[in-house]
Amino acid sequence: MFKYLLVIIAIFSFSKISNAQTSVSISGLIKDKNNQEAIMFSNVLLLAEKDQKFVLGTVSDENGRFVLSKVAPGNYLLKVTSVGYVAYEQKVFVGSLSAFLDLKTIEMASDVALLNELTVSAKQDEVSNKMDKKVFSIGDNVSQTGGSVLQAMQNLPGVSVSDGKIQLRGNDKVVVLIDGKQTALTGFGSQSGLDNLPASNIEKIEIINNPSAKYDANGNAGIINIIYKKIDQNGFAGKVGLVGGLGALWERNPNLPDIRPQYKRTPKVNPSVLLNYRKNKVNVFLNADYLYTETLNKNEFVTRTYDDGTVIQQQTKRNRNTHFINVKTGLDWYISDKDKFTIAGVYGGEKILDNGDEPFFNADFTKRLRLWQFLEDELKTTAMAMADYQHSFAELGRTLHLGANYTFHRENEKYFFDNILPTYTGKDAFKLLSDEQVLDLSLDYVQPFRYGKIETGLKFRQRGIPTNMQFFPGLNSPLDVSAGGYAKYSETIPAVYGNYVYENEKVEAELGLRLEYSKVDYVVGPGHPTYTSNGYSYAQPFPNMRLAYKINADQKLSLFFNRRVDRPNEVDIRVFPKYDDAEIIKVGNPALKPQFTNALELAYKLNLAKGYFYAAIFDRQTSGTITRIASTVPGSTLIYNIFQNAGKSQNLGAELVLNEQVSKVYTLNASLTVYQNIIRAFSVENLYPVKSIFTAAQDEIISGNVKINNNFNLNNGVKMQLSAIYLAPDLIPQGRIAQRFSVDFGLKKAYKKGELSFNANDIFNTMIIKKNIQGQGFSYVSTDYNETQVFRLGYSRKL
Repeated sequence: MFKYLLVIIAIFSFSKISNAQTSVSISGLIKDKNNQEAIMFSNVLLLAEKDQKFVLGTVSDENGRFVLSKVAPGNYLLKVTSVGYVAYEQKVFVGSLSAFLDLKTIEMASDVALLNELTVSAKQDEVSNKMDKKVFSIGDNVSQTGGSVLQAMQNLPGVSVSDGKIQLRGNDKVVVLIDGKQTALTGFGSQSGLDNLPASNIEKIEIINNPSAKYDANGNAGIINIIYKKIDQNGFAGKVGLVGGLGALWERNPNLPDIRPQYKRTPKVNPSVLLNYRKNKVNVFLNADYLYTETLNKNEFVTRTYDDGTVIQQQTKRNRNTHFINVKTGLDWYISDKDKFTIAGVYGGEKILDNGDEPFFNADFTKRLRLWQFLEDELKTTAMAMADYQHSFAELGRTLHLGANYTFHRENEKYFFDNILPTYTGKDAFKLLSDEQVLDLSLDYVQPFRYGKIETGLKFRQRGIPTNMQFFPGLNSPLDVSAGGYAKYSETIPAVYGNYVYENEKVEAELGLRLEYSKVDYVVGPGHPTYTSNGYSYAQPFPNMRLAYKINADQKLSLFFNRRVDRPNEVDIRVFPKYDDAEIIKVGNPALKPQFTNALELAYKLNLAKGYFYAAIFDRQTSGTITRIASTVPGSTLIYNIFQNAGKSQNLGAELVLNEQVSKVYTLNASLTVYQNIIRAFSVENLYPVKSIFTAAQDEIISGNVKINNNFNLNNGVKMQLSAIYLAPDLIPQGRIAQRFSVDFGLKKAYKKGELSFNANDIFNTMIIKKNIQGQGFSYVSTDYNETQVFRLGYSRKL
């Protein structure tokens, strides 16, 4: 009897222990059986096998993945439904020995009869559930189809474009990534080349306003991540496309006398191809773009007024020809269900020819003082090699990732000048050669827990950029020949980070810390008349925090804090003067130091029946603000634009986004961003070409932008978009930029395997850039009538 009693007690105790065990999380991936594409927003139900009573339910995310949490051990029936597919059922046994159960891939067959009757479309919310980023599909941006990445981002919420640079909420300190990595195509720690990078093979764009500690600490305005299209399905698949267009159809402002004609009816040609082949455990992919454009890149009219009464009228007209080829290829090797290895290569080649004219006149245009004509022949070559390995452990969500990237980037510039004055003509030239080499290594590890996860990792970067500038002076040359020579930029950045994420029914918390050491050396060759070798180093913590409260199933409130840095890029400290403008000359500053920013943001999201509403208020406080300072030297009308650390600044504002499907036909996406930019009073010393002190009082402005995207889903697979953009007057270094406005239109027709598109950018030709600059001893007003109106027609087809 005693033995039987012990057995009963043991069984009872074991039962209690089993029932007390951590509940199980069930996960899986839902794909189309035919093309292996992820099926988003499928309904996933877990029913009791005995009586088929409802137990739990969820919806698959944009990648087709789903998770059912807190499932007790037992026997169940899993039921998956999605519009256009035959319902899927599977018996599921949930044991008690593991806290995770991965059902792998669930393949759903198309319901042919149903699909013949209707067209199904699904669209994810652009604002992520964590509210740390916004995700925009290029395919949904009909009015920008066939343009560059820069053009594709112009009508996105919170985004504006100034001088060819993206600004987020009025700040251009933006880091641009491609597939989560920094590359020379878009600049390391900066942004460059976006106006020539085709958007035809881009899948989506992520705008990350509040990056976590796992991202590089650079970029106080945030991060833009450009994600390329990639097909991952059995067999052969692909897509080809061709876009053609015309710009500058009308002359907006006639040239000043005696210069070459400005570009008109400029052609644009962009063929693209996307190929993929997968068999067994190997997947091979290829993305390739070619872009040829002729562009009226600049047509700026400037009136410079000096305190002594001198007035100079000038025009800078730049006709640009661009050839750009971009190829990304590689393979994925699925070593096992838990191991994946990817190698890839990227090649980018950009050839730019600029034919520029700069006439200079007196105040009433009765006398031409000078004609400066130039040819810029620039070749940029980029080659990248990437290797990534990822291991998924048996425990769901636990992963280890190793990455290595090597980049080579060559910048080869040749300038040829004709300096035409009343009494003589001088022929001048210079050549700049810069070779950039970058090695990036990374290790990332994710460990899930019952109510969250830990992310941790190591990053390392070694970067070197030797630069050589040679001047070839002509008769009475205006070039500062002594400022040429050799310089080398060297950068070493090791970093370690940790990020902890916690979640329960009502609260989310994310706490992270990145420890980063940065050492920069800039060695200036002997003989430079002004600058000597310089550099900086720092060891700094960069914390981040996100706290969220779930008011109910449809409302969430989040608080963010970030500390970030903006490290000067090599071109910001480059000591060689640049003469693409003969009398407003840009020069770097090797004494430039990083700027540091503390950012605070409060965000709110409300899920609507057919859309969402998002609101955020933000405050960014920056010390050591990096900005260009325009100054002159006694006895000269030349203006020198030199980067300096201008002290403290602030960016304070709010952002509102409304996305609402008003009817089956019409969807509205509207955004309003309002901010105050403040630059505190400061004083700096300019060294080039001679020492001078520049002081400025506090300057501030309230600015912002409004974006309205009207999207129409018409019959027979036709989509139409009408977009309007308004940019309010804003603060720029030492001045103001005036309001800007444009309207874009797009039309797209989908066929069984093809797609025909037409769009028109700035259809009323209203995007004119006006600036007013106030310096010490001078001021100038400029108006740029560069090309903004472009019409494009394109066709793409699946293979």
